[in-house]
Amino acid sequence: MKQKRAEGGNRLALRGGAYSLIITAIVLAILVGVNIFASALPATATKYDMSATQLYSVTSNTKVVLNNLQQDVTIYWVVQADEEDDVLENLLAKYESLSSHVSVVKRNPDVYPTFAAQYTDEDVPNNSLIVESGDRSRYVSYDDIYLREADIYSYTYNTSFDGEGAITSAIDYVVTEDLPKLYTLEGHGEADLPATFADQIEKENIEVESLSLLTTDAVPEDADCLLLYAPESDLSEAEAELLADYVSGGGKLLVMAGPPREGTLTNLQSLLTRYGVEPVEGIAVDTDPEGYLAYEGPSVLIPTLESSDVTDSLLEEKYYVMMPVSQGLDVSGAGSGVTPLLTTGDTAFSKIAGYGLTTYEKEDGDIDGPFALAVSVEDGGGRMIWFTSSYFLEDMFNAYSSGANGDLAMNALSALVGEREAMAIRSKSLNYNYLTISESTASLLTTVMVGVCPLAFLAVGTVVVLRRRRLQHEAV
Repeated sequence: MKQKRAEGGNRLALRGGAYSLIITAIVLAILVGVNIFASALPATATKYDMSATQLYSVTSNTKVVLNNLQQDVTIYWVVQADEEDDVLENLLAKYESLSSHVSVVKRNPDVYPTFAAQYTDEDVPNNSLIVESGDRSRYVSYDDIYLREADIYSYTYNTSFDGEGAITSAIDYVVTEDLPKLYTLEGHGEADLPATFADQIEKENIEVESLSLLTTDAVPEDADCLLLYAPESDLSEAEAELLADYVSGGGKLLVMAGPPREGTLTNLQSLLTRYGVEPVEGIAVDTDPEGYLAYEGPSVLIPTLESSDVTDSLLEEKYYVMMPVSQGLDVSGAGSGVTPLLTTGDTAFSKIAGYGLTTYEKEDGDIDGPFALAVSVEDGGGRMIWFTSSYFLEDMFNAYSSGANGDLAMNALSALVGEREAMAIRSKSLNYNYLTISESTASLLTTVMVGVCPLAFLAVGTVVVLRRRRLQHEAV
């Protein structure tokens, strides 16, 4: 009898063990299946970006560019084994998941030592990219993905990640046949475009070519916009008339011209006077501390940004722009097609001594403000945007404004050539944002966290224990 009971117990134990083994196997199979299914999902569905600057996300601009792709794009990732940049890897996975036309292919330079030489003669750092579609390609250096800029205030470097801007720009370049064409005018002592501004134009896939109005009787038909940057001498009457006809006929003109050191720009400025905008003699200054950059002096103005398609993005982010050595514009008699973009306060005035000024105090003959320092002029389908400083795009002043000066110029150029989705993708800061609190606040937080909170938990625990004991006594 005992033997039968023992055999029955063994069978039950064996049956229970087999049942547990089967359940375990089923659960493991489900977990494996879930993992396989999750690994097949796109990166957009399995990873959530919790970074403050949305470092692992792409903007709506990029999504529009990828959704509109009609041809295949290959992104060659030139990287050695086990040397992949994690942030870049995540970003490239997003591009692949957002469009079936995008594929990422790794090329190990140790295995393919001559691969990159087909596309560029530059040195190719690890984690660089080559974007290709059909016959067009663009090389994106790793140094163009992680940007380092000097901070003139702290004497350190600020690092930002521009992977999305660089990759989307490259994709837009290789799939676009007809890129916007910008002609820069020459022949009047124009300065070279500042490096930062020139690089931004290239990133926005705007083709640049120089043009002398002295050797042509018409603006090229493929010109989407003309740019006149920092001329030191005046145009001829014929050149000014050619530009006036170009704008009134639907052309787009961007002018950045401050007061010259010698002579005047009478013929050039006639493009403004025909619309009722009068340039004021001298250099605009403001002695109100709120109207100029304190450590540069009253000639480096901080104007008010007026609402427009050129300035609204800066207004939303509460940026300030700097306008050094500017010429005031009187817009009191301007027509309806004139829109001020930057204006001074009522305390501004113009020093007629110009570059020869010896004091910022107001003297006899100086002209009262306020002034406009930038205007937009619309004439039918044509448009002209005019900045009255030749220096505001220089790297120093652009750094003072945290890049707002460059953004303002690019906004103006975008408004003239037509906004494109690959434009205006800003780099993302990698610098830490520290929480700064006062000593009194720190002491208060220490008292609360170290003293008040533990005592509160102790009091609650004591009350709970005493209440339970009382209930137990009442039950007895």
